[in-house]
Amino acid sequence: MSQDQTAQSTGAHSANADTVPTGNTYDKYGSSNPVVRWMMREFKSSVWELLDYAGPEKLLDVGCGEGIMARAIVERYPSVEVTGIDLEDDELEAHWKGLEGDRLSFCTGVAESLPFDDDAFDTITSLEVLEHVQDPHASLAEMARVARRKLVLSVPREPLWRVLNMARGAYLRDLGNTPGHLNHWSRTGFVDFAAQYGRVIEVRSPLPWTVVLVDVTKL
Repeated sequence: MSQDQTAQSTGAHSANADTVPTGNTYDKYGSSNPVVRWMMREFKSSVWELLDYAGPEKLLDVGCGEGIMARAIVERYPSVEVTGIDLEDDELEAHWKGLEGDRLSFCTGVAESLPFDDDAFDTITSLEVLEHVQDPHASLAEMARVARRKLVLSVPREPLWRVLNMARGAYLRDLGNTPGHLNHWSRTGFVDFAAQYGRVIEVRSPLPWTVVLVDVTKL
């Protein structure tokens, strides 16, 4: 089952000036479908476990979309300051204005060239974004650059993601690949990829994602 069709944009994913956020339409976070609700509970539970481990104080959410998870992070951690970043988009930016507060702000930018100094944040989240970026290595290198301590990252788990799509008759011409997915990782493949930029210290596998906690602490 594809859980990528969401009201959220899929994130700051290209330095190409013509790029716009992926036009997803299915609000998985607000779905009333019991299977989707269970999957999202498991997904968010994994994210919370890893963020609890990270202990964020100043957090950047790369590819924040409409800010659903950024807002949830602010609500869960009373002292954390959260900045969300995504591609320029008038609708997103208008939506952000209704969410911003003392501890939650938003800005525009691209993942391959984040507009922040080195070590500007102690923690970075990037949830369901790296599968969309045109240069995942450059994007993750930038996240590691601006993070002092931890990264929490998630991607669809392949080939399970495609298999579930095809099982429900979706995207058959593309062999189950969700539109906009440029990069594909198995659980092991994503752990190996993330390990090139830090030490992977925790891994979770909520169906059908891989979620990792990466330590990028500079010595």
